[in-house]
Amino acid sequence: MTDGPEVVGQDGIAVSDRLARLWTPHRMAYIKSAAEAEGAEDTGCPFCRIPTLDDREGLVVARGEHVYAVLNLHPYNPGHLMTVPYRHVGELEGLTEAEALELATMTRDAVRAVKTASAPHGFNIGLNLGGVAGGSLSGHLHQHVVPRWGGDANFITVLAQTKVIPQLLTETRDLIAEAWPT
Repeated sequence: MTDGPEVVGQDGIAVSDRLARLWTPHRMAYIKSAAEAEGAEDTGCPFCRIPTLDDREGLVVARGEHVYAVLNLHPYNPGHLMTVPYRHVGELEGLTEAEALELATMTRDAVRAVKTASAPHGFNIGLNLGGVAGGSLSGHLHQHVVPRWGGDANFITVLAQTKVIPQLLTETRDLIAEAWPT
């Protein structure tokens, strides 16, 4: 982790913006690995590649006609998943009516399944539309479903800037898939 860059204030004096930066170049392997996939609509997009994989290998929890649910490979919390249209579309207004409806329905089902599997105290649910909004893969729309528990930002997260994930992703995937509403 490094200190933030210096910025020049209104008085012309350079000061640090005091924001720490955590550089995570290992995430590029996740993004670039999709570029090697064949048959994906956009070979540089992991969300186009994931549906071509076996569910367990791709961490796919559920599949619909237009949308699928997949665990986040870099979860904020255990059970962090995303609902993703199969079609490579980056804008919310670019979804068809059927895709929009199934995205909402699958997100609702994801909440139900995670509640059954792990009884979180709450959820953060949302879209990051565009790179400036935090969308690292903003070219392919995806909705995050993040389970939350009281105290999930504990001392190790606050002091050591480290997130503890107590279960392997494949085990989490199996629990949520088993709890998925039918």
